[in-house]
Amino acid sequence: MRTAQGNGHRTGVARRATAAAVGGLLVLTLAACGGDETAEGQQADGASDGKITVYSGRSESLVKPVLDRFRQASGTTVEVRYGDTAAMAAQLQEEGDRSPADVFLAQDAGALGAVAEQDLFTTLPDEVLDKVPDAYRSKDGQWVGVTGRVRTMVYNTGQVPVADLPKSVFELTGPEWKGKVGIAPTNGSFQAFVTAMRVEHGDERTQEFLNGLKANDAQIREGNAPIVADVNSGKIASGLVNHYYVYELAKEEGTTVDALKAKNHFFRDGDVGSLVNVSGVGVLRKAEDDPDVRAFVDYLLGTEAQSYFATETYEYPLVAGVDSAPGLPALSSLDAPDIDLDDLADLRTTVEMIKASGLA
Repeated sequence: MRTAQGNGHRTGVARRATAAAVGGLLVLTLAACGGDETAEGQQADGASDGKITVYSGRSESLVKPVLDRFRQASGTTVEVRYGDTAAMAAQLQEEGDRSPADVFLAQDAGALGAVAEQDLFTTLPDEVLDKVPDAYRSKDGQWVGVTGRVRTMVYNTGQVPVADLPKSVFELTGPEWKGKVGIAPTNGSFQAFVTAMRVEHGDERTQEFLNGLKANDAQIREGNAPIVADVNSGKIASGLVNHYYVYELAKEEGTTVDALKAKNHFFRDGDVGSLVNVSGVGVLRKAEDDPDVRAFVDYLLGTEAQSYFATETYEYPLVAGVDSAPGLPALSSLDAPDIDLDDLADLRTTVEMIKASGLA
């Protein structure tokens, strides 16, 4: 693949920290993922062998329809290993050049950075990278975003008047929000948000925020979906989640987003509470010249796959010409924080800070 143009900047210390963090998950995943398997069947000189192997940190229920559509359209056999994004990153790090994987499809930018730190990804061609805005791809071309995922505050319209919505996520440690905010401290998207806060505001202020949530009786849940369900039912007044969960709840209940009591509140003025993260894809070095792999990446960034993510999972498409779900503000209209996604790599310290606060 042709080398991308760019400044090649990367925050090495942060990325090494993520590598250490995800490495701790190896013991749990080696047996399931076949850590002793070596790469086989790779065709030389860019010849197609009609199959690719994908390591997916995104759930099977979410991405299998996209993979099936690619199979049908291309005739390519797609072998997939599913798992937690951090676990898949750790598996790739352990396997190194022996990995059977051709592609890593990850839930967030931090996991992609951890694999890139080990120099396992090839540099993607400019014609691939240029399909996505600069903010949603690696600065040195090691990975590219596939969908956008915005952090938001979900609130119950019967319990929180619009006039009382906070302007900043930092306000949620105030006494008026005591016992009213749901969070999922062990969830990857919450941890990415906390890491972004560290990048933007420093560790000291971030630790104060986490301690403040704990002191303010934040309501702990295992994930985003339970938070949104409890906000909609009135069990809690609000919560910190990703934007698309209200759409998923409406779909599950056979209703519309407008009919739900749970609504999204997008923070403005560059507040870190409206972080835009991405799901994304990186190509392993051994698959650099594999035309089937290139076709797969092109498919993910093509109209069909981007439209699927927009209409079925309610994530933001990152390629021009594909509309987001009705009712969502345009991604370009969001006043998101200006944070380099390459810098969201230090998961280990973030997890330590969350634990130190007593939230997990």
